[in-house]
Amino acid sequence: MKRDNQSVVTEFILIGFSSFPDLQAPLFVVCSFMYLAILAGNIIIIATIRRDSTLHTPMYFFLAMLSSSETCYTFSIIPNMLVNLLREKGTISFIGCAVQMYVFLAFANINCMLLTVMGYDRYVSICKPLHYSVLMNQRFCTKLVAFSVTTGFVFSTLEAYFIFTLPFCGPNKIHHFFCDLAPLLELACGRNYLGEIVIFLICILMVSCSFLLILLSYIVILNTILKIPTTDGKRKAFSTCASHLIVVVVHFGCASIIYLRPQSRYTLNEDTFISVTYTLMTPLLNPVVYSLRNKDVQIALKKSLGRRMCSQKM
Repeated sequence: MKRDNQSVVTEFILIGFSSFPDLQAPLFVVCSFMYLAILAGNIIIIATIRRDSTLHTPMYFFLAMLSSSETCYTFSIIPNMLVNLLREKGTISFIGCAVQMYVFLAFANINCMLLTVMGYDRYVSICKPLHYSVLMNQRFCTKLVAFSVTTGFVFSTLEAYFIFTLPFCGPNKIHHFFCDLAPLLELACGRNYLGEIVIFLICILMVSCSFLLILLSYIVILNTILKIPTTDGKRKAFSTCASHLIVVVVHFGCASIIYLRPQSRYTLNEDTFISVTYTLMTPLLNPVVYSLRNKDVQIALKKSLGRRMCSQKM
């Protein structure tokens, strides 16, 4: 594609919340507290699972990996967003934008994969309990996580490549608070239809296929739970899935709204506030739900706090 007499963009201006100047200071305070809560919650979950031997099971291994992924996911977006909330004009370099998108997409993909893996873990636990320890052994669980991480980064590489090989030579104002797919495609001087098809297929694969696999797992799980003769047994079986289900619904619901709709329906204000949901609310939901609803984690936390209080008294 010809690029003669065209200036090459070296930095982008992140419009973000500058359309709402009166909200920037309150948003900075609220988002700062939420980010600190996300970091604290995920660190507590990871540390608790690591220290308590009763939580050394596949389910909590995957939860620790999800918490680690969520921490990296938010770190790629929120610190820069907080800095820009204190500025009149937020900027990010071309290279910085590419790195942010690459890291953000990688961990977003990894989160989808890990939630799918956790769905499979719940399926094996409830539908094949006698074979659980054999099927979900440590080696296989490690392979599932490694596959999730590798797939996430491979797909992110493809997405970032097709975006940043496009020519950016005109306007450099991104109508968002971070470098996301749709706003950047809006700024490109040319179109790469093959690249856009690949990006859309990856989004379909990550969001739709992951969600359908989880849905299939839960259809079989529900069928198995309904066959349990006692009410108490049904309640216990379902309670092991409830936290995962809540996180899945919110995560895939927001992702579907953003990435699985026609580009023509892209609107600034709507997408900005929906994006706040999946960059702040969803990562915060993970530690909150798994801490408040999970009795094993609560017991482990109480043990850990009890040991610390005892050691301080001594």
